[in-house]
Amino acid sequence: MITDLHAIYPDLYGKEYDEKELDKRFMHLLEKHEELFGKKDAAIFSASGRTEIGGNHTDHNLGKVIGGSVNLDTIGAVSKRDDKRVIIASEGFPVVDVDISDLEVKSGEKNGTDSLVRGIAKAFIDKGYEIGGWEANTTTKVLGGSGLSSSAAIEVLIAEIFNNFYASDKLSPIELAKIGKFAENVYFGKPSGLLDQACCAHGGIIGIDFKDNDNPVITPIDVLFEDYGYQMIITDTRGSHADLTGEYASVPPEMREVAAYYGKTNLREVDFKDFIRDMKTIRDKLGNDRALLRAYHFFSENKRVDFMLQTLKEGDIDGFLGFVAESGNSSFRFLQNVYPSSSPKNQGLSLAIALSEEILQGEGAVRVHGGGFAGTIQAYVPLSMTETYIRGMESLFGEGCSMRIAIRRRPVSRLI
Repeated sequence: MITDLHAIYPDLYGKEYDEKELDKRFMHLLEKHEELFGKKDAAIFSASGRTEIGGNHTDHNLGKVIGGSVNLDTIGAVSKRDDKRVIIASEGFPVVDVDISDLEVKSGEKNGTDSLVRGIAKAFIDKGYEIGGWEANTTTKVLGGSGLSSSAAIEVLIAEIFNNFYASDKLSPIELAKIGKFAENVYFGKPSGLLDQACCAHGGIIGIDFKDNDNPVITPIDVLFEDYGYQMIITDTRGSHADLTGEYASVPPEMREVAAYYGKTNLREVDFKDFIRDMKTIRDKLGNDRALLRAYHFFSENKRVDFMLQTLKEGDIDGFLGFVAESGNSSFRFLQNVYPSSSPKNQGLSLAIALSEEILQGEGAVRVHGGGFAGTIQAYVPLSMTETYIRGMESLFGEGCSMRIAIRRRPVSRLI
């Protein structure tokens, strides 16, 4: 059974992987399923983490982004049940046991996986599908807090299990992403957008235009950076995210302050030329220069996403990397999410970017990754410099801080 996965590995993990280690991982998953639930021949599902490639902090104002599925995934061995219970034993976490005959929102389940199960089941019912129980054990390589969206991965994994077992695979990856977002917003209690779920669900690199937030436009791009001689590396600076909620939360409303000047809700509804023309008047009214700078980042980043997509379509890797560097510089100078203004002595991301530029010496590109303030940076490193780069990052942030990232081509799916 495990050997059936060999033909799938390249679409899941890229060109560089250890077949024996992967076989062991999946075999252990199946053995654990039999140990926990007494069942052999379980189905195997996989959902990836994601990386943001362009469009830093633009989706929440109906902007444009580029993201990609990655070779770090959450896998699950799953069997059907004859009742309405969903049981999930995730490695390292308490067992989740949910009776999905009751789909009411439970205040006591906020911020828990059980709320996601209940919310996703409700979404399937609302779409007219039957639902039933199942039991699963899961393990993940998508590290929590790494900016690679471990929560979105488990959401779309749960959705795909219902989709495969009870909806005959009728729902597309983007529909599964919307279901995950619904569960996260309404049941889990987090007002997130669709970016993370869409990238985890779809597979490959995608451009997403959120102008119509309920029906985003998806542009798939088939690119593997290794084909152009580059390794994507995500480095975790291991900074604390504690007390940074206010920093993250300030970005969307500050952009919307500028939109409100025009009587609009989101910056996507504002014309850039009008913004430049009215900058002094807006500044005088708001008394918040950072809001104007963040708005400027939004407008320039939106245009940059279009250029990045075009260069990727044309195979112009040098042009693409130039825009990656521009995105990073705009985030640092205008968006101002590379370090927290409330704690200027804590600048791990700034140090990581500085050391990256010193090591790369003009080769490749580097930028803040994801939300920023603490966490991770993203670098495109020439293959010949990969080991040198990783050693440099580890000298500052510790062993294992850097992850080699490959783009995964396969969407969230049942593997066997």
